[in-house]
Amino acid sequence: MSEREGHALLKERIDQVLSEFVSQEAEALADIDASLGPVAEQLHAATRHGKRLRAAFCYWGWRGAGQPDSEALVRAAGAIELVHAAAVVHDDLIDHSRTRHGRPTGHIALREVLTQHPRPKAGARALAMLAGDLLMSMAGQLFTASGLPGAFLNRARPLWAVLARELVAGECLEVLRTGAEPDPDASVKVIRYKTAKYTVEHPLQIGGLLAGAPPRLLQAYSHYGVPLGEAFQLRDDLLGVFGDPAQTGKDPADDLAGNRPTALMAHALTSATNAERLELHHLLGQRNLSEQQVDRVREIAHRTGAVGRVEDMITARLREAHDALADADLTTEARSALADLATSAATRTH
Repeated sequence: MSEREGHALLKERIDQVLSEFVSQEAEALADIDASLGPVAEQLHAATRHGKRLRAAFCYWGWRGAGQPDSEALVRAAGAIELVHAAAVVHDDLIDHSRTRHGRPTGHIALREVLTQHPRPKAGARALAMLAGDLLMSMAGQLFTASGLPGAFLNRARPLWAVLARELVAGECLEVLRTGAEPDPDASVKVIRYKTAKYTVEHPLQIGGLLAGAPPRLLQAYSHYGVPLGEAFQLRDDLLGVFGDPAQTGKDPADDLAGNRPTALMAHALTSATNAERLELHHLLGQRNLSEQQVDRVREIAHRTGAVGRVEDMITARLREAHDALADADLTTEARSALADLATSAATRTH
C-alpha cells in the first residue's frame, strides 16, 4: 500500500469515528428540545470536512513509539479533530468569516433560524459560540471514552491541558496583534501558538505519551512538529490570499477583511513604499472588498517580495522538520509516513 493510500484509509477511519460520535451527541442535544435542531446540525457542519492531519499526527506519534495499530487510539486521535473544529468555529466568529469549505460559516447559517429574533445577528453569533464550546467539551469526552487504558490516558492528560491553553493564547495574541505595527517575528509567534503546536507538535506528543514514548522521542517530535506546524500555517496564509476559492473553500476577501497579523502582510507592510503602505492600511480590514482590490493586495505582496520571503520561510521549516525526522529514533514505517505528511502539509494547494 502506498503512503497516499495509507493516509486515505486512516482518514476514512477517523471520519467514521467522528461521524458516529457527533451523530450521537447531536441527537442527544436535539432531544432536549426540537428548537435545538439547527445548533445540532452545526456540530455536523463543523466536523464534516477536514484533512484529519491532527489525528494522523497523533496516530503516527503512537506508531512511531512502536505501538501497533489500535481502534481505541484512532478514537483518541479523532478527539483532537474536535478541538480543531471548535477552534475553527471560534476563529470564524473572531474574523467575521462568511464562508468555510464553500459553505456559510456557523454564525451565518444560524441567522436563518432567527428571523423572528430581535437581534438575529447577535443571536446567531451567540449560538455559534456555544456550539464551538460544546465541540471542545466533546473533544475531552471522546478522548477519555476512547477505550484506551486509564494509565495510558493519564500520561497524556497534562499535555491535553497545555494544548488547550496554548491554543487560546495564540487566538488571544492574534486579537491583540491585529492593527499593531507589522512585526514578522511577532506574526510567527502568533501562528506558533494559534496553529503550529496544536496541529503537529502536540498531537504527535500526545500519541507518543499514550504509547509510553521516551523523553528523547518526545523531544524529536517537538523538533519536527514546531517548524512543520509553522510551515503549515504559513502555507495556509498564502492560500488564504492566493488560493483558488473553488479548492480552498474560502473567499480571499474574507481573510483580508479580518486584517489578521500574518507574516505575509507583516513582510508586505514592512517592505512597502509609503504609498503602498497607506493603500494596504486602507484595504486591510475592509468588508466586501472587490476582486480588483484583492488583486491590488496581491500585487503589493508580490512586488515587496513578501510572497518570496514566506515561501523561503516554509522551505527552511520543512527542511528543519525533515532533518529532525532523520535523527529521530522511531519506527521505519512512522518515519516514512511522517516524511510524507510533512511534504504534503507544507506544499499543499488547498
